[in-house]
Amino acid sequence: MTEVFATADLIDEHGDALQSCELQFRSFGGRSAFHGPIATIKCHEDNALVKEQLNQPGEGWVLVVDGGGSLRTALMGDMIAAAAAENGWAGVVINGAVRDVAALAGLDLGIKALGSNPRKSAKTGAGLLDAPVAFGGVVFTPEAWLYSDEDGVLVSEQRLDPPKKD
Repeated sequence: MTEVFATADLIDEHGDALQSCELQFRSFGGRSAFHGPIATIKCHEDNALVKEQLNQPGEGWVLVVDGGGSLRTALMGDMIAAAAAENGWAGVVINGAVRDVAALAGLDLGIKALGSNPRKSAKTGAGLLDAPVAFGGVVFTPEAWLYSDEDGVLVSEQRLDPPKKD
C-alpha cells in the first residue's frame, strides 16, 4: 500500500519542523514519489557499501548516499538499483551520479541523484555506514523520515501522516 502525499502539502502543514533539501536533484527511477525511514552511507567515488546495503532487505527504507557531490563516477547503476527494488527499498537519494539511466526509469524504485556518468566507481569498500550525513542544507540522520516527490526532498525527525484534505 502506497500512501499518497505531496511534499508541498507536508511543508505547508508542518513548516519548520521539516528540513527541505536545497539541492536540485534529478529523478531517475520509475517511482516519482517515495518515503521511508533513512539509512545512510558516506562514500567518495566508491560504491561497494552502496551495493552491500541495497542487496539487504530494505523494508520500505530510503538509502541516502553522500557521495560528496562528485559527478566523476556513478555510485549506482541498473544492477544495484534492480537489487534495491527487488529487496523492497522505497528509494535512494544520491549526492552524486548514477548510470544506466534508461534502465533505471523502468524500475519500481524512487531514485534521486545530481546527474549521470557512465564511468564505474571504485569498489574498495571505503566509506561510512549509518552516520548522519549533511548536504543541501539538511542533516540526514539514520532512522529519521525522508519524503520525496517531484517538488523535492524533505526530512522529518518522525513519521508524518499525510495532511487531511478539507
